[in-house]
Amino acid sequence: MQHRHLGRSGLRVPRLALGTMTWGKDTDADEATRQLTAYIEAGGTLVDTADVYVDAEHILGTLIGDVIERDDIIIATKAVARRDDGPFGGGASRGALLTALNGSLRRLDVDHIDLWQLHAWDAGVPIEETLSAIDAAAAAGKIRYAGVSNYTGWQLATAAAASTFPLVSTQVEYSLLERGIEREVVPAAHHHGLGILCWAPLGRGVLTGKYRNATPPDSRGSSPHYAPYVEHHRSERAARIVQAVVTAADGLGTTPLAVALAWVRERPGVATAVVGARDTTQLHASLASEELTLPPAIRAALDDVSDIELGYPERPLG
Repeated sequence: MQHRHLGRSGLRVPRLALGTMTWGKDTDADEATRQLTAYIEAGGTLVDTADVYVDAEHILGTLIGDVIERDDIIIATKAVARRDDGPFGGGASRGALLTALNGSLRRLDVDHIDLWQLHAWDAGVPIEETLSAIDAAAAAGKIRYAGVSNYTGWQLATAAAASTFPLVSTQVEYSLLERGIEREVVPAAHHHGLGILCWAPLGRGVLTGKYRNATPPDSRGSSPHYAPYVEHHRSERAARIVQAVVTAADGLGTTPLAVALAWVRERPGVATAVVGARDTTQLHASLASEELTLPPAIRAALDDVSDIELGYPERPLG
């Protein structure tokens, strides 16, 4: 698996990261073990989780030292989004963030996080206070790198400019079905030297083509946990894009999944695409996409069919 620097940092990450959102829900511990094993065997090193994925952090913690040695894996987790009772139960205050970090460290059974990400902007807390938690965590040796997730362009630029501990990444939804980050987030990330981690690079599964005619009973679209998550991208516009992806895949003798991942993987600023899978068979399909490079003509056609409108001020006045 090819690796790249995460933004302007010295941290090298694989082009595909392993997501764990389904672990402990639709993916049990045994299947998670098989997924991590397959990912490692393919040359992967970056596993992405979050404090709101409580079961996933627990499961990953049991696998470190068993399936993979601690120093051979990049652990990325997040804080902010979790909401518990008590004065430090959630949000981006200094106290809540440091409490959340300690909880992740306990569940993962490690002494540091390689990439600690702020899962969301908290309008109720001054950004200086939020960023001070990163400073404290880094000074204590509990984190090695820091980033953000789901920030708008202005939020990302504000945080990057104000942080004394350099931010290295932003994790955002990005796919042929969701290109909104190209308006402000991508330019802001480029300006501040941040790498982009893409979540839902398969359009929440829609870009695989499996929802074109019906909802498979064994899919996320039928899951009580994830049906609304998938439904978000089931629209007429999405159907047109999916058809273009299917046509491209047929012409290349590959899968729609591989085409969708190959497209997003080579977008400007993208360091890695985070792929989650219900089972190891699905994960192997994602890992196989590493072999595909899209011809320029097909990439241009996909760019065109999925293009979004840019106006003032994203596109300067002519």
